[in-house]
Amino acid sequence: MPCVDVRVQCPVFDSFRVQQIAGMFDVPLAERAVQRFRVEMPELDDDWKIGLVVGPSGSGKSTIARRLFAGRLYRRQPWPQDRAVIDGFGELPVRRIIGLLTAVGFSSPPSWVKPYHVLSNGERFRCDLARALSRGGGVVAFDEFTSVVDRNVARVASAAIAKGIRGGRIGCRLAAVTCHYDVTEWLQPDWVVDMATATFQRRCLPRPPIELEIVCCRRRAWEAFKRHHYLSGSLSTAARCFLALWEGVPVAFCATVSLIGKKGRWRISRIVTLPDYQGIGIGTAVTEAVAELHRGQGHRVNVTAGHPALIAHCRRSPRWRAVGVRKSGARRADRFLRGYRSAVGRAVVSFEYLGDRRADPIFRSSSEGQPT
Repeated sequence: MPCVDVRVQCPVFDSFRVQQIAGMFDVPLAERAVQRFRVEMPELDDDWKIGLVVGPSGSGKSTIARRLFAGRLYRRQPWPQDRAVIDGFGELPVRRIIGLLTAVGFSSPPSWVKPYHVLSNGERFRCDLARALSRGGGVVAFDEFTSVVDRNVARVASAAIAKGIRGGRIGCRLAAVTCHYDVTEWLQPDWVVDMATATFQRRCLPRPPIELEIVCCRRRAWEAFKRHHYLSGSLSTAARCFLALWEGVPVAFCATVSLIGKKGRWRISRIVTLPDYQGIGIGTAVTEAVAELHRGQGHRVNVTAGHPALIAHCRRSPRWRAVGVRKSGARRADRFLRGYRSAVGRAVVSFEYLGDRRADPIFRSSSEGQPT
């Protein structure tokens, strides 16, 4: 098997303190410090989508990545301080930018119009990744992958990116470089270079299932979610509310309302997934679980979608059928709810849930629970 062998060196500058350290810790001094990194691995062909270079700090992973991918190693560029992140992608069309941001799990329009420096670490990481992947075609190598985010965000972001690349929504291959081994099963790489052992392995592990618990909740749970809803609307006082928990942590909120004058007809009025958990389908899984619960009670359920990701899912899925499209109209404020903004004025599609929800190997949900 061919060997990637890299020798790096740097000058050692003599000084009084350098001599002190050499004497105190018996450090041999030379004109240059030299280090060598090597790993046996085959030549990479084009038959892969995602690769991972992983290892502890100082193990040579960035050095090996630079040798393998040369000029394709992404270098972070500053974001404009006085413009929204949606304006930080050069001349790309807005639909392409929205597609990239959604594909990496940054699906909150209210945050798209904010400048980069006010976003959370998790949101900044996803913006950097979307910008790196906006090059399209070929390979993008991304160093310090998930290094600046907490580990829940790292897992979800890795799964979102893998889903986007393998689903064809991101038109390039990714080589992630990181010191964190915990992203491996969520990123599902086709190959892994482990610099701790200097080994190469081909693999594509199945992603761990995400077990969601869906419980009835009180309206006050909406407070943690409402600022992330793209309509920024109030919640109907007649809404039935549901909370999705992952490992006991609230991650998504769903609300339904009955349609006035239409017995047995309900509408999903709110569905919000917190930013740290976007991009892996939690929102659609919760929507369908709640719709299934209503169908079990003899109800028909609709959802009116304006977000491109939800529209795309419902159009692809046999569990939904389109029942109406509205592309234009004057925006209006609802006269009964202060601050409410309706779907009028936006391109929206209405879908009816058909049921026959088959088991999803990625999501497991339970509808048992008490109001909280």
